[in-house]
Parts: sequence; C-alpha cells; structure tokens
Amino acid sequence: MSRISYENDIPVTADVEAESWAAALTPRLAQFAAVARHEHVTRAAQELGVPQSTLSRAMVRLEEDLGVSLFARRGRTVALTPAGRTFLRSVERALAEVDRAAESVRADADPAGGRVSFGFLHTLGTETVPGLIRSFRVDHPRVRFQLVQNYGEAMIERMRAGGLDLCLTSPVPDAPDLVARRLDEQRLRLVVPDDHRLAGRRRVRLAEAASELFVTLEPGYGLRRITDALCAEAGFTPRIAFEGEEAETLRGLVAAGLGVALLPPPAVPRPGVAELTVTAPRAVREIGVAWLDGHPDTPPVAAFKRFLLGRRGQLLP
Repeated sequence: MSRISYENDIPVTADVEAESWAAALTPRLAQFAAVARHEHVTRAAQELGVPQSTLSRAMVRLEEDLGVSLFARRGRTVALTPAGRTFLRSVERALAEVDRAAESVRADADPAGGRVSFGFLHTLGTETVPGLIRSFRVDHPRVRFQLVQNYGEAMIERMRAGGLDLCLTSPVPDAPDLVARRLDEQRLRLVVPDDHRLAGRRRVRLAEAASELFVTLEPGYGLRRITDALCAEAGFTPRIAFEGEEAETLRGLVAAGLGVALLPPPAVPRPGVAELTVTAPRAVREIGVAWLDGHPDTPPVAAFKRFLLGRRGQLLP
C-alpha cells in the first residue's frame, strides 16, 4: 500500500507502513466521522477530547493515505467532497458494526444474562444436559446457552478454535493445553436383539460375544475407542458390521438383527432389544468436563463451570 502526498501539485507516492488499509486507517475513522458530522475541526476536536492541531493533522494524513481529498476547507469549517460523502457512508457502517460487536461481547460476558457456549456428546442430549441447564437456571435464569452436540474430538477442536467455552466428553481428555475433570461414570450395556441367544440373560461376560458382529460408532468417537479397548481386554477384536454416528441409530440396527453393540443406557426403553449388564471386564465410560488451560472465563462461564464441578458423582440422571 502507498501513501500519496503532493509537492507543487505533483503527486508523490511513498510506502504506508501498515499491513492493510484497515490497519492504517482504522484509528482515524471515528475522527473522520466526527469532523464530517460537525463540519468543523475545532468542535469535533472538543467532542473527541483531542487538540485541534492533532485532529487537523490526522485528517491531512488520512487524505494523504487515501490519495483523495475528503474535505473542502474554509478555515476551520469543512464540507465533505463527493469522495468524502462516499467514504463517510462506509465509515458509518463500519463504526456501527464495531459498536454492535462490542455490545455483543459485553452482553455475552454479562454475569446475569451472558452466554455460555457448551458442547456435549449426543448421548447426553436427551436427559442429562436439559436437566443440568434447568437446574443451573434456577439461580441464573437469564444466562443464555449456545449448545453444540458432537463427538469428543470434534468438540475439543472447536474449543481450541474458540467456538466453545467448555464441553462434556468421554473419555476424559488428557492434553497439555486442556484442563479436564472427571465428573461421573456411566455403565455400558451389551445390547442384543430380543430374539438373540443371550437375550434371556441379565448379565454377560463380554467374551461371550466374541463371535458376534458388532455395530459401533465411527472411528474417532470416544465410545468407539472404549468399545475397542473393552473387547481387547476381553480377548478379541470385534468384527464390525456397521458404523454410525449416533447411539440410538445403533440401537435400531441391533433391533433389526444386524449385530450387537456396547452402548450407554437409553433415555427411553427401546423395543426389540435386550440390554445386558457386562460383568467382565468392567464396562463403563467416564464423563468429564474440559476447557482450555489459561483461557479466561466470562462470569457466566465461570458460574456454569462451578456448577458442573459441583455435580461430581451426580451428573447423570
């Protein structure tokens, strides 16, 4: 980018030491809008609380950077040129957008009515998360939530990108840039079709299902990693018939006789399946809350975090 100045009415180009037009011009946009509004440099300087000479120099520098005349000057009184009027319309839109952005982030940080961006696993969305939010809002009725359902790794990546304040996930992550706290554990069940050879049993060892076809979540999902690890502990590698993205879809596949699955308890009993307690190995998944280490919390996020940590051992219905 270049700055154009004039010597003897001849334009002279010099480099503007800025990475972009925005970086070069932004500090002067509010000043320009004030001068345009008052059509008087002194009155604009009084409004802005800056010396008149400083404001005058800033407007000259702005015109030099742009290479156009924005004002027609009559002493300290000024009038916008056609280029100045065009520029002012865009400047006013830009400043209004900055105001809206500032009000938005201030509103999100408001202790009473701010916003919490909260991620959680699909399997926690039917009962657990609605119950948590209902209980939290007894004391914080105006706090707003942006809710995101996804699998653990995707939520953590979104959190690292700034899209989430905290998330409930499983397994509890262990990474140097995260803080994670275990909150509860959930028993997993071996889910089989209701006409399966094991369907009449209440308890089963996982090794008894070694010859079965399994339906599981896709690789990358925490429950898939837990399923693979439990099967390995039981002495076999599961034969995968179907992979999906949602636990209740897997239950439907089991009910259709397409395999068996290790799943958390359903929110509502599903017809067509039997759900067996796994006695060996111990089939559970830990549920934890995670957030970015060193990331400052707004008051509503801090309040919700304290609430979740206070639910240790009582997270699940």
